[in-house]
Amino acid sequence: MLHGLRFAFGTLSVLRVRVDRWDRASAGRAMLAAPLVGVVLGVLAGALGAVAAWRGAPLLAAVASVAALAALTRGLHLDGLADVADGLGSGRPAEDALRIMKQSDIGPFGVLTLVLLMFAQIACLEAQFAHSAARGALAVLAAAVTGRCALGWGCLRSVPAARPGGLGAMVAGTVSPAGATAVSLLSAVALALLGADPRYALSLTLGLLAAWLLLRRCVRRFDGITGDVLGAMTETAAVFCLIGLTLSRR
Repeated sequence: MLHGLRFAFGTLSVLRVRVDRWDRASAGRAMLAAPLVGVVLGVLAGALGAVAAWRGAPLLAAVASVAALAALTRGLHLDGLADVADGLGSGRPAEDALRIMKQSDIGPFGVLTLVLLMFAQIACLEAQFAHSAARGALAVLAAAVTGRCALGWGCLRSVPAARPGGLGAMVAGTVSPAGATAVSLLSAVALALLGADPRYALSLTLGLLAAWLLLRRCVRRFDGITGDVLGAMTETAAVFCLIGLTLSRR
């Protein structure tokens, strides 16, 4: 598991760790350990937001938290989301769509998707921070953990890689359904206990359901997953977790 943790933190964050093994066995463990990366990043970003909220600026707190999560991941998942939006929106055959996703530029579908998603994240977090700094910080943590739980489901053994090479091919098919289920259940229970509210578990479930629907669409469209698809799943799960928390609050 130590190699899996190093793989997870070295791949999914800017935190400097030494990755000793780069193989499929370590990749599978990394995808199961990914929620722990979410815990660390969520705590850091949530704490930054809590400071701004404590000073009476919930909107600034929301922006700071979203920006911190982007910075702590080098925008890795946001970039994947934009690429997937361009690929799905292109209407091209799988091979052409994958080529579009691999290009370094960003198209109109990607820009629009990024803008709408980040507005949604900020709006939801502002509502949470406006209630209290603690609730806002916990919402950031829940979103970060939910997004990383989605990675395990994207790497199930039944899900192929869309193309050889890259992170997608390395991690595709490395996670068992039992492992993904166990990690998600543990994360849901932990969040519910930490927040003393079952709605955190329900919001995690909503986020994973949204990510699963996106995964099914991408597998049909691209004949498998890529690293970009996993990034898009992470951001989709996170934002739907926040939407669930916000709409279920009285």
